[in-house]
Amino acid sequence: MNEAFSEPDSTQVPLAKSPEELKFVKKLNWTVLPIIFLIIFIQFCDKSALSVAAVLGIMEDANLNGDQFSWLGSIFYLGYFVVQLPNNYMIQRLPISKYLGTILILGGCVMGATAACSNFAQLLGLRFLLGFFEGVTYPCIYILLNTLYRRSEQAFCWGFLGVSNGLGTVFGVLISYGLAHMDHLVFRAWRWGYIVFGSATVVIGITTFLFLVDDTDSKILRLTDNEKEIVQERSRDNCVVRNKEIKKAHIIEALCEPRLYLIFFAQLFNCLQNGGLITFSTLLVEGLGFSSFMAIILQIPNGVAASIFALTAVFLANKYKRIAFTGIFMSCISLLGCILMAAIPGTSKLLGFYLSWAMTGVAAILQTLISNNVSGYTKKVFYNSVNMLAMTIGNFVGPLMMRENTAPTYWGAMVGFCASNVLIICCIYTMYIIMSKENRRRFAESPLEKHDVQLDLTDVQDRNIIYKL
Repeated sequence: MNEAFSEPDSTQVPLAKSPEELKFVKKLNWTVLPIIFLIIFIQFCDKSALSVAAVLGIMEDANLNGDQFSWLGSIFYLGYFVVQLPNNYMIQRLPISKYLGTILILGGCVMGATAACSNFAQLLGLRFLLGFFEGVTYPCIYILLNTLYRRSEQAFCWGFLGVSNGLGTVFGVLISYGLAHMDHLVFRAWRWGYIVFGSATVVIGITTFLFLVDDTDSKILRLTDNEKEIVQERSRDNCVVRNKEIKKAHIIEALCEPRLYLIFFAQLFNCLQNGGLITFSTLLVEGLGFSSFMAIILQIPNGVAASIFALTAVFLANKYKRIAFTGIFMSCISLLGCILMAAIPGTSKLLGFYLSWAMTGVAAILQTLISNNVSGYTKKVFYNSVNMLAMTIGNFVGPLMMRENTAPTYWGAMVGFCASNVLIICCIYTMYIIMSKENRRRFAESPLEKHDVQLDLTDVQDRNIIYKL
């Protein structure tokens, strides 16, 4: 057997939780996850509203051509890019609930204001601002879940985010379909979409500001003495405690690690496809010969597929303890979908279109590889920021690959997405090899003294940490 596939059995021993801890986790889930679901749900609706607006009159009202529409999809992620550096600092310095809640309220206002736009320049400016504010969300949620949940639980957290995105598509499409029937009722239908989703974002922002749990000792959890001890043990397991000190040594250590760059490129390649398909999903389906209303309705299977793939990825990773190979499997499915979209004619492309949403499973696995294998608060924040940077660049470039002269099939972009999936597979497998070798070195060392999690050691400094593969 290839030695890269051999791994000591001790990494596979499941954690047995006490009844008290199971009760605490249930309490944590019901306190934290509903708000996170609402945040992810509404922001996906906000982000994808442009795709639906494309068949509800925005192209005519704002005198847009196909390439300008591509730029509206991309400029959103330029806003994402610009906010990452200050966001990285603010996450460590401010209470996440207050910071994220305020940003959501501002983003909701921008979303609502988009309804008043009448030309390309106005849309471009507000799409940039919307991306700037929404770029704050995922890094906040990533570090929050890293802090609150055990490493063994975090794959399910990223699957939950994937499901939230998928349901955002399903419910967002249903709402948009209803709004489509309000066309010319005071406003065009696409303007109603921005008004409704913007208002909902403001309400969710206020809820986040007041009620989101943003630390293990949050008063909202109303911890008992027994639960405080459970929280301490869980913090030792996930190797992350909130720390307002920004440690430059953690950042330098991360920059010296090949897996940081492998994560970066894998996520970038994955988001090329994500950005292109989210922005052009409704136009792609309409281009197969469906009416505008039917093109909107046929987005529902997108959300269902995204949810199923995200859940399947975390289920397989947890059941078989093979995180990396689950990511490779999901990327293979996504590759098959892109091949079908590039190669087969007519409405049969829909099958490939839906299979391509296996990229949500890939995204969940990449985040799991970070959350399970990066320790030290500043280092984990930095890894998450680099991951977000990759997402930003990929989502920015993806819509620009959808050239107007290749419409309605956009075959050139589909070929590019096929190549991206092959490169994702190479990146994930290389990470697996690197961490496997390091695990064998650590198992060969003598047992070391356990460190207090409050020391905020990185995974390199704490040799007791075994990478989850």
